Parts: sequence; C-alpha cells; structure tokens
Amino acid sequence: MRDPDALIARAGVRGDPDRDQHFLVDDRVLDRLPTYLTEIGADTAHVLEIGGGTGVLTDRLLELADEVTVIERDRTLATFLTEEFADEIGAGRLTVIEGDALEVDLPEFTASVSNLPYGVSSEITFRLLPAQRPLVLMFQQEFAERMVAEPGTPEYGRLSVSTQHYADADLVESIPKEAFSPPPAVQSAVVRLEPRDPDYEVDDEAFFLRFVKALFTQRRKTIRNAIRNTAHISGLEEPDAVVEAADEELLRKRAGAVAPAEFAALAQLAADVSPVTDGQ
Repeated sequence: MRDPDALIARAGVRGDPDRDQHFLVDDRVLDRLPTYLTEIGADTAHVLEIGGGTGVLTDRLLELADEVTVIERDRTLATFLTEEFADEIGAGRLTVIEGDALEVDLPEFTASVSNLPYGVSSEITFRLLPAQRPLVLMFQQEFAERMVAEPGTPEYGRLSVSTQHYADADLVESIPKEAFSPPPAVQSAVVRLEPRDPDYEVDDEAFFLRFVKALFTQRRKTIRNAIRNTAHISGLEEPDAVVEAADEELLRKRAGAVAPAEFAALAQLAADVSPVTDGQ
C-alpha cells in the first residue's frame, strides 16, 4: 500500500486551503473508508472517486474494486495520477479524468467513495444521489449532521429531507482535523448513503424538492405562512388555495417539525389545488 506522505512528496505538491485542498494522510482512516461499502455488500465492480488528489484513497480502492475511475480537477494532480498509476491504467483497471466533477460526464459506476472538495460537496452529492448507487462520502461535520438529522432536531432542514428522499443516510465516522494535511479549520465526517425508494410517492420530484426548499426558507414561520410567503420560490400560483385545503394541524407546524412523508403529501396536495410554474 502506498504511503500517503510519500505520495505527496512524489507529487511535489502541498495542500492549499484557499483551493479547498486538504489531503487525507491518516492510514487508519484511509483503510476504513472502503470497508463502509463492503459492510453493506455493495457492488464494487466499478468504484468512482471524486477528488483523487495524490492517490492515497485511489490506491486502496484499487485493492477493493475491479475498476476505478477518478475525477480530478487539478491538472498537476491529474497528471501525477496518470504517471503514478501507469501500470493500473495500462491494465484497464484505472481511468483518470481531468475535469470538474460538476461538468464532466460521469461514467457508469456501481458505488462511490470520495473525499469531496467541501466547497462543492452539496452540488456533487446531489449529482450522485439520483444515480441510486451506494456512496461513502466525506463532508464537514456540521454538513454531515444535517444530512442525517431527524425531524424535530436543530440540525433537521432542507438538506435532511432532500438527502433522505434518495437514500438512507448514516454518519459512520467523525474524522479529526489532524488526519489531513494541511488540517482544515473544521472537523470532518463520513456519511454512507444507501439508495432506496422513499416511503411516499411524488408525481413531480422537481416540484417536491423546490417546495421543501421554499418552506425551509421560512423555517421560523408556521407552514401556513410559509406557503403564502414563498410562492415566488415554489412556483405556486394560488398559495391561498393550498392553505384552505391543507390540514389545520399541519399548517400550525413549522418546517423543522414536518417529516419528509408529510412534506410529500402537502406538495402533492399543493400541486392538485394550485397551478405550478417553475418558480425561481
């Protein structure tokens, strides 16, 4: 197994906090990350890694997977990966894609293990989740806690509902700052996302997610007032009609106390009684 510090030295780079670059260098953490896939019996035929860096995690994923694809935005690091892992690339077991994970075409993959760039972790995650594949992703601790939060807790919000719409989310490990070089300003955490269908149905997923977003922008307001105040976001043309049709007990709640299935039912009701535009 390649040594993390030796890889950084061979790459001739240093992590740059200004560019959201913090290299994971703790061998114990690196060794554990792939196990979060094997624990659930995930298909590891083709594992996707976003943000390959100097290849410390790539090296371990090659031990696990039949095939690995790495997407790396930094040209210097992408070039280093192609040189360092030339044998694996030559054997058809590794593909290195230089580019932005938000813009390049994603390959067909069976699972992903990634130490995501924190500045774009949300956008990347919601590009991966609709693929319905097991994901093991590293985030800032606070972000991770919001992803897995339950209704009625301070951390519960739009991120919780949107994440759990696609998958069961489990915070499997907190990672100290010292596991990285250079250490980030915040603690990190690993979230495992197991895809599953939600226990409710929505006819228009895009509207459902937009409706949830709208109501959480007014999380201190009652649902009654939030519906009326956010029509410009949700796209509801007749928010008062929704309020008139909705259950009174639900209308008295605030967004932080509304379970995902309740949001889904309310979104369905809203779409049934009010015309909907694209919103903003």
